[in-house]
Amino acid sequence: MDKVIRFGVSIEEKLLKKFDSLIKEKNYLNRSEAIRDLIREKLVREEWDSEDREVAGVITIVYDHHKRELVQNLISIQHNFYKIIIASQHIHFDHNNCMEMIAVRGNIKELKNLESRLKSEKGVKHTVFSKSTLGESI
Repeated sequence: MDKVIRFGVSIEEKLLKKFDSLIKEKNYLNRSEAIRDLIREKLVREEWDSEDREVAGVITIVYDHHKRELVQNLISIQHNFYKIIIASQHIHFDHNNCMEMIAVRGNIKELKNLESRLKSEKGVKHTVFSKSTLGESI
């Protein structure tokens, strides 16, 4: 574990009160943990601003599995991107709607390309790309 360093932060009282409310709402034990999370979150976002980095994430899609040829198209797209797909999980919500969660790892440009290919398929109702990190830079 890295050495922990203490430092001071000057902040307006109104902003600090809002921050303390957020800390309480999110069940942080203290300000330090909340600040560390904010810094990590910003660093991960910065990672994603560079097109040549290797990162990780989860692409979640909700779709109507009765839509003609959709399931086969989604499977075909995933097979075309097999090098960046780590795993996938399929969930049946009801008779018509399914969710697919696809864990991915690779170059940012490739991951974004996979996301856009999946979300543009007719019958896909909702897509969310949860962008994360491999943890090496934070």
